[in-house]
Amino acid sequence: MADLTQTSTPAPWSKLPKVWLASAVILALVLLFDRTEALPILIGTLQSLGHTAIFIIFAVLAIGYLKATGAEAVVAEAFKGRETRMIFLAAALGGLAPFCSCEVIPFIAALLVAGVPLSAVMAFWLASPLMDPAMFLITSGTLGFDFALAKTLSAIGLGLFGGFATMMLARSALFADPLRGVTQGGCGCGSPFKGTPNWRFWQEPKRVAVFKTAAFDNLAFLAKWLFLAYLLEHIMLRYVPADLVSSVLGGAGIGPIILGALVGAPAYLNGYAAVPLVDALLAQGMSNGAAMSFMLAGGVSCIPAAVAVWALVKPRVFFAYLAFAFVGSVIAGTIWNLIA
Repeated sequence: MADLTQTSTPAPWSKLPKVWLASAVILALVLLFDRTEALPILIGTLQSLGHTAIFIIFAVLAIGYLKATGAEAVVAEAFKGRETRMIFLAAALGGLAPFCSCEVIPFIAALLVAGVPLSAVMAFWLASPLMDPAMFLITSGTLGFDFALAKTLSAIGLGLFGGFATMMLARSALFADPLRGVTQGGCGCGSPFKGTPNWRFWQEPKRVAVFKTAAFDNLAFLAKWLFLAYLLEHIMLRYVPADLVSSVLGGAGIGPIILGALVGAPAYLNGYAAVPLVDALLAQGMSNGAAMSFMLAGGVSCIPAAVAVWALVKPRVFFAYLAFAFVGSVIAGTIWNLIA
């Protein structure tokens, strides 16, 4: 009988750094088809990355500090008390807490098993993938402090919208028996420390080690994705006609905002890589409202965030999550278009 416990050897290409490989392939294609533009595009990409370096450094230090202190445990306090209070705190902390998408799955699973109302969970789900301290710094450095602040407030507002809508529809067939079989599990990307945070983490060697690991890992993560994003930005600025972008996504009407929300999901890489792409689209004539709806709808419906929801709830609740994201993104984009 064959040994079914034997693990297969991974393919050699499975260990290749896929994001860096994608950047290399893109540069090679530019060199092949437009040799004279390859070097200027590469130099422009490195210059853009250099301009963002200070924000990247602050971001990785902030992430390392939050992981080493165990500050993520504070998020659990949002899910205590009355339902309306839970929704407000869940939306606020979801829009500010440094949770990665795969880390949300075991965290939310534990809350659902404990009987936390789906309305508070929905508020956290909608706000969580849209903003965190590191993303705020990256967004602020590229798109400006006003845009970063507006996106943060929009993330919280989107969480409130979805949370209270879920609460009002809680007894409807849409949210009846909403859960799949809830299981615990995760990616191990969260803080290993539970309970009360230790803000002076440098006093414990184990926490110092976590700080170093988190800072290095996130530096590598941001560097590879932002390099690819800035590379795509410079290619877009070079080859995509500004008239085309401005004609489709420009203007003051609601049409570009709705379109920005619709194309957000398929065009989205992740919250960090989307920032330079939106910067390029704005330079090409994209409206402010469309930029906001693009980033909000894309952030909520991108694959990592969507998988976190799909893994735990039934399809009808998942599609309600997407619907809340779309409607809320259009509303936020319309408001931002009027303000900006």
